[in-house]
Amino acid sequence: MRPRCSHQPLHSDSMKKLSTFLLMVVMTCATIQSTAQDVLWSIDFNTVLHNREGGDELRPDQTLFFVRLAPEIGLTLDHGRNSVMGGVAWYQPMHDNCSGYKVLPTVYYAYRGKNLKTDVGLFPRAHLHERAPRYLWSDSLDYCQPNVRGAMLQYEHQRGGWMQAVLDWRQLQTKTKREAFNVLLSGAMPLAGPLWLKGHIYYNHLAKRKNIADEEGVNDDATINPMLALKLHPGNVSLWLETGAILQMQRARVDEKWHTPAGFIASAKGQWRWLDVEETIFAGKDLFPLYDRFGPLLNLGDTYYRSKFYSRTDVRAHLVRKSFVDVSAVLTFHATDRITGFWQQLSCRFFIDGTGRKANPPAQQSLTPMF
Repeated sequence: MRPRCSHQPLHSDSMKKLSTFLLMVVMTCATIQSTAQDVLWSIDFNTVLHNREGGDELRPDQTLFFVRLAPEIGLTLDHGRNSVMGGVAWYQPMHDNCSGYKVLPTVYYAYRGKNLKTDVGLFPRAHLHERAPRYLWSDSLDYCQPNVRGAMLQYEHQRGGWMQAVLDWRQLQTKTKREAFNVLLSGAMPLAGPLWLKGHIYYNHLAKRKNIADEEGVNDDATINPMLALKLHPGNVSLWLETGAILQMQRARVDEKWHTPAGFIASAKGQWRWLDVEETIFAGKDLFPLYDRFGPLLNLGDTYYRSKFYSRTDVRAHLVRKSFVDVSAVLTFHATDRITGFWQQLSCRFFIDGTGRKANPPAQQSLTPMF
């Protein structure tokens, strides 16, 4: 689907305030670096050339070319357990001029314990142990809104199991904007041998604008997604198989009616040397029954999941893959009960972390294409 970016440049006053803030952060770091504190920094750069063919009115034929630069700098205390970070996420479409860009602030507190991790503020989605599946969060969010605006709590078990709770407060209530937030609870735990139990519980809320009559209403979007998974390593191949159900409950409260679509979903991911392949199949009812009324304000997922049947196949070749850079070519095939689509993508991700943490190097990313 098309990127959901608000193409409104930052006003000059806002740019000046943001630049002043970053300058103050840098000066503060330089001033106290001589003490027991350590200075942290990282640079995350992405560029994507993406061509789309086939589809319908929600996913028109088009070519996208853009870059995203996200530098960060901050301080850590207590042997790296407590940190405060600041930076920006700059999204820039490639045009003849500089129109259509977005500059978003990145400011957050981070705690890193042995098994427990916490982020509070405006922090990168890349910090999540695993991003939400596409029927909850479309790929566009990774670029157009790369930061979570809220809080995250993660727990990682020594056997490999994990849980995370994420609150993303997308929009505050004003006279022109609705209040909007979502909560995601995800996790995975080993059962026996290669068998894993995995799942997602999701709640998305869209309220009315300030001082608006009750007829505008409040809207709810809740999802439960239990999954069983197999993690296999035959020879030099890594395989991850998942299957489960998606149970949805949505309503516009003014209608006094619940919509309860459901479906079956399965995926297979494989890695061999420089090649990644991922296949996802969905069959069921339209997961976004209120999309025609509220659009992506309520449903943040990929609109392909409005189809009764949907198959997506991603084939990714890592042309260059090191600890700090991943240059990839991706072919993506879409098929639904009504349409087909074919996407081609060339992407480059450069990530360098001056702390030595290697928090999310390209070589360890999931098979999900960056867009």
